[in-house]
Amino acid sequence: MALGDRIEALHRKSRGNYGRPRLQADLRDEGIRMSDRRVARLMRERNIQGATRRKGVITTVRDHDARPAPDLVDRKVTAAGPDQLWVADITYVPTWSGFLFVAIVLDVFSRRVVGWAMANHLRTELVLDALNMALYRRKPTNAIHHSDQGCQYTSIAFGKRCVDAGVRPSMGSVGDCFGNAMCESFNATLECELLVKHQFKNRNEAALAVFECRMSQAA
Repeated sequence: MALGDRIEALHRKSRGNYGRPRLQADLRDEGIRMSDRRVARLMRERNIQGATRRKGVITTVRDHDARPAPDLVDRKVTAAGPDQLWVADITYVPTWSGFLFVAIVLDVFSRRVVGWAMANHLRTELVLDALNMALYRRKPTNAIHHSDQGCQYTSIAFGKRCVDAGVRPSMGSVGDCFGNAMCESFNATLECELLVKHQFKNRNEAALAVFECRMSQAA
């Protein structure tokens, strides 16, 4: 198969979502090494384009009166085994009847979702439900839960739940895009693979699509 045909086949397999970096990574996995320029040229010749991210909506707002947890990660987002380090974030899905907000907890070692929650609000219960699912399913010992300094994560209720469960909360510094990059990358991939090319009539329809796209393969 010609290289252009292979790129086109991989693009179809991704449901038209993958751009040059992801296609190049797939080729590398197959033992095919090509330069960035050559992959880009072959994509242009066949009019292949990846999905792009939408403009963002703020989902976590810092509470200046709340005291954030210390940064136990310090940009070292690695783990030697499962359930040692979790990263968490919130994203959203627009629908015709309003936003569906999605909170996730991601295990750094396996890079898979261990807990999630979906709701029509951004209250603390959203991130608590995601944390509780992760605790129920994984039963960690002394895990670190790393997030941004959003008011949901700095709330008294969330902090108390972490203490009760033996989880150590950790938060990156304000404006630091590196400490939680893995979780943000997961959300970006979700947006590109599903949300960019779909419009949902209601939150139930969106929730089902999100689950089938990503959560059904949770660890």
